[in-house]
Amino acid sequence: MAVSGFASTEPPPVVTIAEPPPAPKPVVPPMYYAMPNERFPIPEVDISQLPAQFWRTEVDYPTNEKPGTLVVDTPGKYLYHVKADGRAMRYGIGVGRDGFAWAGEAIMAYRREWPRWTPPDSMVARNSELEPYSIANGGMDPGIKNPLGARALYIHENGKDTLYRIHGSPEAFSIGKAVSSGCIRLINQDVIHLHDEVRDGSRIVVIPDPTMKHLLVG
Repeated sequence: MAVSGFASTEPPPVVTIAEPPPAPKPVVPPMYYAMPNERFPIPEVDISQLPAQFWRTEVDYPTNEKPGTLVVDTPGKYLYHVKADGRAMRYGIGVGRDGFAWAGEAIMAYRREWPRWTPPDSMVARNSELEPYSIANGGMDPGIKNPLGARALYIHENGKDTLYRIHGSPEAFSIGKAVSSGCIRLINQDVIHLHDEVRDGSRIVVIPDPTMKHLLVG
């Protein structure tokens, strides 16, 4: 007997690999919602650029510093506003880059809402494009694009302006990094919170980062 074989003419089955679902959008905590009622409306924080460890939070903070003191932990990229009973409000910050950072003790002399920005003459000398905002020309008007952001705290030593500031910034990606020309930056929502909590004349202690060069005050 002859056995006949027949070849199948049907195409092979198509295997479909389902694409993974998109990652869920991060949930923005209420403290970082938009602030439309500010003099210049502040947008919601893009928390995809702000790691959760730098979100504003109250923490245990045993210290010999008196309540009301501001402690800048430069290596950790945190600012602590010391409270009673071993607690502190902790904020994520951006600090001065190598050679521009500073350390020591000083006084937070006063605060301003939506401040003008006047870059120091040394900064203008490094970047001539800042000349229109120099002290001689009156500085930059307040606004959402102003480098000092929504609030600024002015740092003095022995009654004199150090030219350093604690100020706001819309650049969430810069928090947790050494990026500035010496100032301490917080996102705008956090600096508004700090501005409302701190008092003029408060002591500020800036802890140096041992891996960086610092200018010393105090």
